[in-house]
Amino acid sequence: MSKVCEITGKRAMFGNNVSFSINKTRRRFNVNLSKKRFYLPEEDRWITLKVSAKALKSINKKGISAVLKEAKAQGLVK
Repeated sequence: MSKVCEITGKRAMFGNNVSFSINKTRRRFNVNLSKKRFYLPEEDRWITLKVSAKALKSINKKGISAVLKEAKAQGLVK
């Protein structure tokens, strides 16, 4: 399973670990993802999404229906 948010499309970033002696080694910055079930009242069903912490905050603020509508407009959700 890929570590991609299904709402915002956030992916892992890559960068460097930098030691005290300024040696650089490659590393990953993973996304803060969690699996969460949401209830869609207009479709009368539950869906499970892998969402980032930022997506959870926007769902709490706007509602799942509005957020899914925006994600479909951007082409992130089918």
